[in-house]
Amino acid sequence: MAGRSNSIRIIGGEFRGRRLTFASVPGLRPTADRLRETLFNWLQGEVQGTDCLDLFAGSGALGLEALSRGAAHVRLVDQSRVVARQLQQNLQQLGAQGRAEVMTGDALRLLRAGADRSFDLVFLDPPFAANCLPQACALLEENAWLKPRSWIYLEQDSHRDWPPLAHNWRLYREAKAGQAACRLYRRDIIEN
Repeated sequence: MAGRSNSIRIIGGEFRGRRLTFASVPGLRPTADRLRETLFNWLQGEVQGTDCLDLFAGSGALGLEALSRGAAHVRLVDQSRVVARQLQQNLQQLGAQGRAEVMTGDALRLLRAGADRSFDLVFLDPPFAANCLPQACALLEENAWLKPRSWIYLEQDSHRDWPPLAHNWRLYREAKAGQAACRLYRRDIIEN
């Protein structure tokens, strides 16, 4: 069944167990259930009431999971109109349109433009072939997208070296599953 292979399952929270479809687009690779479960175990007690930014949203697995676990607002960004349309449909299916927004556009261009708001929790899981993680991390820090104690989740191909990051990003946890490696950072307050 084709729809079944292009589906994600919400692991916990309000929408736990719900299956949602995602668009069939080259390079779209949802974060594995195992990594998602690990991430949200790390973030236990930290998601409720947060403003989240899911750049390179793709299937929306990370942002929708955060929404299910009590995030106040989630912004899902993807450059594919097909992906964005599916994300909108999934939000409708969950009855969560009022707590989330979908933006269609290039994530790096959005980050360069500067923040219209800052976020408590940011998910960065770009297509593995794109190699845009270093630039995205730098732009998040430079252009005021992060709150003083933001959480930042990074996911990339496990064969790649991690990019250099801002000196105030502290590694909290890391894991690997198959081809994917992930890290969770906590941004420290910068004292003037």
